[in-house]
Amino acid sequence: MVSFESVPNGSIISPKGFQAGAAACGLRSSGTGPDLALLYSDVPCTTAGVFTTLRIKAAPLLLTRRRVRRGLLRAVVANAGCANACTGPDGMLDAILTAQLAARKLGVAAGEVAVASTGVVGVRLEMDRVRRGIDGVSMSPEGGHDFARAIMTTDTVPKEIALRGEIGGVPFTVAGAAKGAGMIHPDMATMLAFITTDAAVDAGFLRQALRRAVSTTFNMITVDGDTSSNDTLLVMSSGLADNAPLTGGEAGETFAQALEAVCWHLAVSIARDGEGATRLIEVRVEGALSQAEARRAARTIAGSNLVKAAVYGRDPNWGRVATALGRSRARLNPSKLDIYLSTAQSRTKREMCLMQGGTPHPFDKAEASALLGEREVVFRVALNMGVESATAWGCDLTPDYVTINSAYTT
Repeated sequence: MVSFESVPNGSIISPKGFQAGAAACGLRSSGTGPDLALLYSDVPCTTAGVFTTLRIKAAPLLLTRRRVRRGLLRAVVANAGCANACTGPDGMLDAILTAQLAARKLGVAAGEVAVASTGVVGVRLEMDRVRRGIDGVSMSPEGGHDFARAIMTTDTVPKEIALRGEIGGVPFTVAGAAKGAGMIHPDMATMLAFITTDAAVDAGFLRQALRRAVSTTFNMITVDGDTSSNDTLLVMSSGLADNAPLTGGEAGETFAQALEAVCWHLAVSIARDGEGATRLIEVRVEGALSQAEARRAARTIAGSNLVKAAVYGRDPNWGRVATALGRSRARLNPSKLDIYLSTAQSRTKREMCLMQGGTPHPFDKAEASALLGEREVVFRVALNMGVESATAWGCDLTPDYVTINSAYTT
């Protein structure tokens, strides 16, 4: 693995050629904080994207998907508070108008603007507020951080990162911002995520690298088993690092690893910030017969409400892990199964065996309960059937999750 340097105070505008800004226009139900944001590139960007597989798709997503397929993008306009989903033909007209207003503000063609929305489903955008918000956005050196805050809904913290690397002696940067805390069980990428880079990347290779990164990061997180009509992940490449365009090989692999590292940080940040969550859950499945089965098993365990509730209650009921594994459809031999508990933040870094060779293994329940109380809880499940492995991330299930989602619109 290549190592990358974290950019101090990094944000989505850390790569060369990008600007961002945000404004408060009252779309968010709380009525406070920025809720509309713009991301802009000085030059046309090679762009790749992945989108929800949900059969109900929001108007902004449908519009953006068409534009990504058509060619280069220059800008993104994103709002929180209203998803503009299930809003019929009028919702599409609102999405198109939003892009037109942003294009006029930025001096680019409307077809070069992607639109992304997040918030309540089944509500029309208040276009007077959107218009005022776009007019009120000013790009600034802190605009990247403002962008990350403006797309938040029930998130408690912004999710952003910037990493710097080098290809053939040429420095490049990959950065990203994302939002998500609920309706997290993606089958594409994540709720809303935007990644920028100044590395010059061939369009086909960018799509390939993005699909690879998504498969091991965003598609391996879960909060509540629900997906969204608006799930969108965009990657924009300005090419201003002036490297030879990447098409693969060693240089392409370096970029792909940087992209995956940014995706990993954003995805795990979303899982850690799940609605009402107090603990991050990491599930490592080893010894599977296929990669697909390893991934399915890991995500099934991480998404099990019984596992999540046991972690919240610090209950070392490892049977929850075993039974979740059993319904994952991963091929296994119960007599070969091992289950371990540890925590990434444990001072002793001790790993505790809960089940070995398909039978209970003696362990100290008080110590196991203490491990489950750490901020990061790790289950390692060894199938001992093959050589494939995968890791998934989730969070505990708390009463606060129910409270948040029982009063989302009231």
